[in-house]
Amino acid sequence: MENYLKDIQDIKKMMDRSSQFISLSGLSGILAGIYALTGAFIAKTLVKDRYEHITLESYEFKLCIAIFAAVLILSVGTALTMSVVKAKRNGESLWDSTSRRLAANFLIPLCTGGVFALLLIKSHHYGLIAPVTLIFYGLACVNASKYTLRDVRYLGLTVIVIGLAATYAVGYGLEFWALGFGVGHIVYGTIMYFKYDRKQ
Repeated sequence: MENYLKDIQDIKKMMDRSSQFISLSGLSGILAGIYALTGAFIAKTLVKDRYEHITLESYEFKLCIAIFAAVLILSVGTALTMSVVKAKRNGESLWDSTSRRLAANFLIPLCTGGVFALLLIKSHHYGLIAPVTLIFYGLACVNASKYTLRDVRYLGLTVIVIGLAATYAVGYGLEFWALGFGVGHIVYGTIMYFKYDRKQ
């Protein structure tokens, strides 16, 4: 009877592994949050009280875009590198049918939000850029969570709420951006690290 129950548990684990991408690293989430907080601090320091003078052609705007692009590149690069290392350590394939479904479900809302943000920039609605990026990133996490760890869903829901709050309090976009992308990633990255990574 005990062997029978053990076989059922082993089968269930195999099914979970085949339907979920579990090579996400909690530490990469923590680092992404640190990058976001650092980028937000630098942008805040450089821009200071010149929000009303920022335009599409202004130096401050181009500098903020460069900072946020650097944060994105560092975050994605760190996540990919650590996922590769974790997958190899666990003897798993990084790019399979599950990770492809994960990528597709994550990128569709994310790219939609990116295009929407660009249209807002073109029409000079700068105050809505931070809320839109937060909301669509949260939707991307929720949409992709069925193919990975459940904690990603809760991260997404948290970021969506922060994005909605940023929409209500227009003018504090950078602070909400730092809260969602910075603190949110650090908190959930820490939870995932102690919940999954340390066990290995």
